[in-house]
Amino acid sequence: MRVTQGMLAENMLRNLSASYARLGKYQDQLATGKKINRPSDDPVVAMKGMAYRTNLTEVEQFKRNFSEAHNWIENSDAALDEATQVLQRIRELVVQASNDTYEASQRESIAQEVQQLTDHLVSIANTKVGDKYIFNGTNTLQQPVDLNRTPPVSTNQNEVKIELSKGIYIPVNVDPTKVFSYDSANTPPQPGNGLFSDLELLNQDLNNPTKSGKDLNQYLSYIDKHINNFLNARAELGARMNRIELMENRVDQQEIIANRMLSDNEDADIERVITDLKTQESVHRAALGVGARIIQPTLLDFLR
Repeated sequence: MRVTQGMLAENMLRNLSASYARLGKYQDQLATGKKINRPSDDPVVAMKGMAYRTNLTEVEQFKRNFSEAHNWIENSDAALDEATQVLQRIRELVVQASNDTYEASQRESIAQEVQQLTDHLVSIANTKVGDKYIFNGTNTLQQPVDLNRTPPVSTNQNEVKIELSKGIYIPVNVDPTKVFSYDSANTPPQPGNGLFSDLELLNQDLNNPTKSGKDLNQYLSYIDKHINNFLNARAELGARMNRIELMENRVDQQEIIANRMLSDNEDADIERVITDLKTQESVHRAALGVGARIIQPTLLDFLR
């Protein structure tokens, strides 16, 4: 086959173009730190990268969900702790008032404090986190307790669940009927059936001079029952918190693994890229030198 000067020049230009393309590829990898910069560079790596990024996005969303779960549970636990302290104070007042040596004016003073503590319990039951009531089940936009409403206490027992792992939903709220209850079935309310109904009856008896210390003393067992309800709710919250922390540790590990897999799939080996770039530079310079030797002078070179 006859090889002409034009064929040599064409081959040289084609090889130089390919050499420039390889140099550009290594330069892009160094600039971005990635093996590929477009799907056409390596479709397999691109497809795997999409799957890894989807997995990582899910894990990051679960981590944000954990923050929301901690927010609900910690605020609920703090509210129940404060409510327990309020009931302990009411119990102390009942013990004092059950002493028959107390005069009517002294009982009235105790009744006033009990009423203030009851109002404080209402405010605790209506605790909000952001713009959501945390003790009203899934109806987070309506306050759960309003003593001027009928019924005054919410009966919404629906659980507020947050997805903390793939397909795993954990309830983060407290059932208001187990801690903040009101006897709406009986008219008039009977002692021992609801927290606020018991406090309402207690306040009435404190203001009733005909009630003896024995009549007031019966409320101690009712108050103890409500205190136990708060303690049981806190114990349940503590168990959920322990599980959530274990799940959070697992999700943290999943995030580390997902980031490593994404890095192994997409990130360029900088040391190797630099070595390849230096090698390609040497090859390119050699190609330029050889090309200059292969292209023979033409008549125009002599006419100049």
